[in-house]
Amino acid sequence: MTAQGLECPAPGAPDFLYEELETVSSTNSLCFERARAGHPGNLWIRAREQSEGRGRRGRDWMSSEGNLFASLLLIDPEPADRIAELPLAAAVALAEAVDKAAGTLQLVSLKWPNDLLVGGAKLSGILLEAETLADGRRAVVIGFGVNCVSHPPLTLYQATDLRSLGFQVTAERLFACLAESLAEQLSHWQRPDGFESIRTAWLNRAAHLGREITVRTAREEITGIFADMDARGYLVLKQEDGGQRTVYAGDVFLPEA
Repeated sequence: MTAQGLECPAPGAPDFLYEELETVSSTNSLCFERARAGHPGNLWIRAREQSEGRGRRGRDWMSSEGNLFASLLLIDPEPADRIAELPLAAAVALAEAVDKAAGTLQLVSLKWPNDLLVGGAKLSGILLEAETLADGRRAVVIGFGVNCVSHPPLTLYQATDLRSLGFQVTAERLFACLAESLAEQLSHWQRPDGFESIRTAWLNRAAHLGREITVRTAREEITGIFADMDARGYLVLKQEDGGQRTVYAGDVFLPEA
């Protein structure tokens, strides 16, 4: 870390705290440091650059200056038994934030569970991590990486960025839209039936719905027709024999990819 920020109300979401830094190892890691030190949560940390950004399954995340790197720390978020829904809520919030910041409508589609795509190319990544702290509290961190001005040339998936697509969106502007949008989606999520509106919004942007996809899990590859996302946020695949297969976690690919 090369600079230490001061906490202030988050732009667009005054009920949340916000800390902006220059260079950090990882905004997710820094959120956990704050939690272990006793922070009460509802804290956004944004960095201009990361030296050790990471994605799902420990993959490296390119963290060049000009792109958005931000993480939200939540302490003991409720309902605790529905934490797995949060990445989907985060994806909807980020999709809405991109539209607002870029002045577009339905620019991005969503690849299960939480990748944003434009024209089939990946625009962002969302990483949720959780940890039980020494004092028994549960820290949940939602990390966002968005390609505003650049993207890696070679990745597991084809990638893109907003500038390459013709949109001049700064990380500062996108973050303010995200903080506001995620606060709204978290408010929905906390209601007893709140995930249904998130699920509907997610499916309205669903990439590959009705198409054959392959899901790579930790143990196997499963191919089928993307039929639905169920009430828990799990992927539902229709199999060749007419049966259905529910997938809880995995990476989605089109068969030709």
